[in-house]
Amino acid sequence: MYFARQLEADLVFGINHFPVTALIGPRQCGKSTLAAEIMKRHSKPTIYLDLERPSDLEKLNDAEWFLSSQKDKLICIDEIQRKPDLFPLIRSLVDEWNRTGCFLILGSASRDLLLQSSESLAGRIVYKQLTPLLWSEVKNVTIEQYFERGGFPRSLLAANNKASFEWRNSFIQTFLERDLLQWSNFTPQTMRRLWQMLAHVNGQTINYTSLGNSLGVSNQTIKNYIDLLQSTYMVDAIQPYSNNLGKRLVKSQKMYVTDAGITASLLGLKTFVDLSGHPAFGALWESIVLINLRGHFPNAEIFHYRTTNGAEVDFVVRFEQQQFVVECKASYAPKLSKGNFIAIEDVNPVNSFIVTPSNENWPMKKGIDVVSLNGLIASIKGFLDT
Repeated sequence: MYFARQLEADLVFGINHFPVTALIGPRQCGKSTLAAEIMKRHSKPTIYLDLERPSDLEKLNDAEWFLSSQKDKLICIDEIQRKPDLFPLIRSLVDEWNRTGCFLILGSASRDLLLQSSESLAGRIVYKQLTPLLWSEVKNVTIEQYFERGGFPRSLLAANNKASFEWRNSFIQTFLERDLLQWSNFTPQTMRRLWQMLAHVNGQTINYTSLGNSLGVSNQTIKNYIDLLQSTYMVDAIQPYSNNLGKRLVKSQKMYVTDAGITASLLGLKTFVDLSGHPAFGALWESIVLINLRGHFPNAEIFHYRTTNGAEVDFVVRFEQQQFVVECKASYAPKLSKGNFIAIEDVNPVNSFIVTPSNENWPMKKGIDVVSLNGLIASIKGFLDT
């Protein structure tokens, strides 16, 4: 089953206007499926190479000869981070061919990580990031299933909860024991324990010393491990809000495991009933809202706001000229705390949104609206379009 992705039009735009388009995002989030769909509709011939397939790697033994022989096609190379030595050759070829739509490269490493290998492509490449499935992209799925299974397609669309849970456990094991082998200086056992600890403190500010003491490793090791999880899209760090407000702000970053289903598996929680009674439930809703904001507004800056006096909101979403407050409440009857109201007054946003798992949208008071997840996205787009 194929779900139309929010990124489709943007990806096609990149292919039509740049020599190289990079589609990046976590493993198994649907990059290959989306690329195949785009290539089906592409006006010119295409060719697809998967660098995890030995037969495709064999074709690149003489990469210059092989790729040169495909010059009139859109060449799609999957898992590009496994062969970074291709980047200088790609640069040379696109300069020679002098046209758009030469290469579509797919990678499970972050843009920053790929940039270390692709500096020579500056001015020739555009990056598009795909997330696991967004709530607006799925059909015939309940919000409870979205909570417990997350957005990875094979997890969300599994035949039943048991199959979904086993897929996620397998994903975690494969990620730790195979996918991370291309990176050095880490051990799967320590990484698993850290990942589980991050699931337990999901949505909280990070204390590197506490994590290091618990795992018996240095603060720098914890930072290196978290950097690796960020670089492979497994966690997302939210920076503290900064502005000349004269307030004493909490300056630590907040950390989220990016997918709700992976978080549930790391916590050993199999069903929505298990999740709804767990202390992590509220933070799980925050992570769902966050990944949907990332998917719909890739160019937005997202911060958290907290003062030492207890004023706080989950997210401040900033665009060039406007900013919005987003507070996540995993309840059908949401209430704002005194600290929430103070934070909203401090930030002075265009509008504030309280996001709940319901389908209802209603005004709480002037400048503060209660919205569904889809309502949040539509409302922000409405403000940006005016």
